[in-house]
Amino acid sequence: MWGILALVALAGSSAPAEQIVKLRAPGEPTLNVRHVAGRGMSVVYVHGSTFPSALSMNYRMNGKSWADDLHSRGFDVWSFDFAGYGGSDRPASMKAPNLALTDFPARAPEAAREIERVIRFIGLKTGHKRVSIIAHSWGTIAAGYFAGAHPELVDRLVLFGPVAQRAGKEDMPISPSELVTAADQWDSFQSGLPAGHPSLISRQDFEPWVKTYLATDPSSASRSPPSVEAPAGPDADFAEAWSGRLPYDPALVEAPTLIVHGEWDPIARDADVAWLAAAMIQVPGGARAVKLPRGAHRMLLEENRQALFNTVANFLSAPASENESR
Repeated sequence: MWGILALVALAGSSAPAEQIVKLRAPGEPTLNVRHVAGRGMSVVYVHGSTFPSALSMNYRMNGKSWADDLHSRGFDVWSFDFAGYGGSDRPASMKAPNLALTDFPARAPEAAREIERVIRFIGLKTGHKRVSIIAHSWGTIAAGYFAGAHPELVDRLVLFGPVAQRAGKEDMPISPSELVTAADQWDSFQSGLPAGHPSLISRQDFEPWVKTYLATDPSSASRSPPSVEAPAGPDADFAEAWSGRLPYDPALVEAPTLIVHGEWDPIARDADVAWLAAAMIQVPGGARAVKLPRGAHRMLLEENRQALFNTVANFLSAPASENESR
């Protein structure tokens, strides 16, 4: 059902070892799962729509990743790549012609099933009946869908830069996959910043990150400019959410929930966060919403990322009664 692929650590460093597991199941895509073992609560990271776990939770900037930070606080840290990303299988549907929108790869219901596979595997490995989830961007849709369907498996939920429902009309994608270039990624890092504000990620940090990103697609170099092919299902989920149909019901979520976003995040605006928090009517004590200064949508890789790491870790570490009283 699964196989241990490797134990990875930086030679001569104090960085914790990372175990990579290939999670297999009959009739299902093989998923790439990363684990930094700790003695505490299991926390699983759910990535967003364009880059996988190796470029988000597990990417080291100045020698430290978010996974490293959580591990240093005692957490048992997990992350994985959805099908179509990173080290996981690429669905054949990414190249299928005339595909119905509901069948686009990486739509919310399919992604939620992959989250369930990973979390049930974590339970088998650790004995933990529940895990905490940290989800980013589009990943918050998939995580919200899962949390509403399986409240018995979720201890706490963190929605970072979440997608919420908006009243409007967004165009649906027309192809089941999209190509993302280095320029596209740079522009995404700048999105939402005040006019004239310097980038929140330096070119010195961005260039090795995007080089590693492009290498996640073996076909990247065959295209001009080089690009990563990603599933377009998340784009369809975004479009539905911003056309008044969020793909999951926040009222079904029962776990203590933190909604966190940067002050310049164009995806998770103040109004979006307020809507989402108000819609989570079963969260004990109500969802807690925190806006962090000097942050945009990709704060986990930005200059003020430690503020995000601290806020999330404090929420995950706090006594249950404290989170429920907010």
